[in-house]
Amino acid sequence: MVNKTRLNAVSYLNTRPLTYGLEHGGLDHGFEILYDIPSVCARQVRTGEASAGVIPSIEYARSAVPYAIVPGISIASDGPVGSILLFHKVPLRRIRTVAMDVGSRTSVALARIVLRERYGLDFDSVDRPPDVPAMLEGADAALVIGDAALESTDRPEPRLDLGEAWRELTGLPFVYAFWAGKGDGLAPGEVELLIESKKQGMAALDEIAGVHARNRSRPPSFYASYLRDNLVYDLGERERSGLTEFYGLARTLGLVPDVPELRFYSRQRRR
Repeated sequence: MVNKTRLNAVSYLNTRPLTYGLEHGGLDHGFEILYDIPSVCARQVRTGEASAGVIPSIEYARSAVPYAIVPGISIASDGPVGSILLFHKVPLRRIRTVAMDVGSRTSVALARIVLRERYGLDFDSVDRPPDVPAMLEGADAALVIGDAALESTDRPEPRLDLGEAWRELTGLPFVYAFWAGKGDGLAPGEVELLIESKKQGMAALDEIAGVHARNRSRPPSFYASYLRDNLVYDLGERERSGLTEFYGLARTLGLVPDVPELRFYSRQRRR
């Protein structure tokens, strides 16, 4: 029996372009892909239950063991993201308590940075399932991420889009997640497969959106626009600058121990 390389991927719509080629593109690979919320993906990579995963970017800086990143791939935004939303029932400057989506890691840190740097706020937080009305019953604001945030965009409460707030604060993109694992977690050939999978996914955004819309109330065009217009899937120079800026601000607030070096997996040499 061949041992497969286990990958953990986030179960949200925004990750599907990264795994599309592995699941539907006919790529010959030896991966076992498991889907879960970001916090679980981070834990399973940390404990070695998965060789690599789509991990929240904050977890890269918190790992006691150095991680490596698959080059050129991220889940990012360069402006409004549409799926990292802070709903609030009091004016922003009066927020004292925030109910945090239990699945979130990076967005919790981002919320603390934005509210501190832009509004001078510190707040108490509690983890809750992503149900906006229930979250707001016991808190001034509710941070909801991923698919739950997308399905809540027509709610009446005012909200702060944290991707937009970050861009206004820094002028840079924000990187929410990327493929990463321990240094020996992926071989160069496996790195190439992940790069090719993303390439195929970027050419299939309408198909991905259509499948996602089948059991939801929004039309496929809503999800296709989100994937195409709100998200960035590259990890280029500007995204790396945004990532480094995030780590620096997170360190200032004591959210990470230091600003880590960005280390990348080796790619397969072309013949």
